[in-house]
Amino acid sequence: MKNPKVDSFMDGLKKWGPELSKLRSIALECQMEEGFKWMHPCYMYQEKNIFLIHGFKEYCAIMFMKGSLLQDAHGLLFQQTDQVQSGRQIRFTSIQEIEKIEVLLKQYIFEAIEVEKAGLKVKMKPHDAYEVVEEFQQKLDSDKELNEAFHSLTPGRQRGYLLHFSGAKQSATRMSRIEQVRSRILKGKGLTDCICGLSKRMPNCDGSHKHLSSTT
Repeated sequence: MKNPKVDSFMDGLKKWGPELSKLRSIALECQMEEGFKWMHPCYMYQEKNIFLIHGFKEYCAIMFMKGSLLQDAHGLLFQQTDQVQSGRQIRFTSIQEIEKIEVLLKQYIFEAIEVEKAGLKVKMKPHDAYEVVEEFQQKLDSDKELNEAFHSLTPGRQRGYLLHFSGAKQSATRMSRIEQVRSRILKGKGLTDCICGLSKRMPNCDGSHKHLSSTT
């Protein structure tokens, strides 16, 4: 069944409209439950997230939440960055590319459903395997308040920050990123947690509040 929020999303697309509409049709043909999460169409099996469809500047994609567990016999899956452990994308630049592998794409979807049915889990890297960049370590050593706040965060929130810092190639950029999120860390918030107080889905900011004014 179509979700009205996805209808609105599709109506507002300025790019990749035909391609994402085709991916949506394929998902619904596979009897997926349609939702709208993280500001994108999300497809589920028994309320478990299986994949998203989304558009980027250079391509659109279907992103399997547990894509790293798929066999990928045809070599279609992309790992978005080295830091992404679980999710994998199949990328497209035209509707013709989607139509060419439609049957195969459905096979990947059904395999992803079977992975979820089997209760398989992605083995994540341990927390201490994540790099603490030198700039952040120096900041932790010199800023007791920040040190205590950071180590009071959940492991997932800590990992989010560490990946954010290590993703910058230049030292100056890393320092800037650290300074920009210091107040967020002191508030006990993760990198994507809502700090505006307007989100109705606390603590995660899903963007649904952006149309509200600060005086609302």
